[in-house]
Amino acid sequence: MLRPKIPTMPTPTGFVSPRTVVEPTAVVQHHPTPAPAPAASTRPTVQFTPGAMLALVGAGTAVVLVVGAVLVSMLLAVAVTGASVAVCAVVIRSLISSQHRR
Repeated sequence: MLRPKIPTMPTPTGFVSPRTVVEPTAVVQHHPTPAPAPAASTRPTVQFTPGAMLALVGAGTAVVLVVGAVLVSMLLAVAVTGASVAVCAVVIRSLISSQHRR
C-alpha cells in the first residue's frame, strides 16, 4: 500500500517521424549594412526660464533640507533611546547588586 509504483517507460504512440540526415552547408559571410541615421525628433525642446530655474533650485533645496531633518531626527531618536536603555541597565544592575549585599 505504501510502496511507490515506479512507472515503466511506455512505448511511443501516435505519429513518429523518421530520422533525417542533416548535411553541413557552406558558411557565407555577410557584410552588415550601415544603420540608417536616426531621424530628427519632432518633440519640442524644453526651455527653462530664469524664474523656473530658481523655483527648481528652491524646491530641490527644500527637499534636501526636509529629508536631512527627518534623518537627523531619526538618528537622534535612536541615540536617546540607546542612552535611556543604558541608564536603565545601570540602575537595574545597581538594584540587583544592592539586594545581594543585604
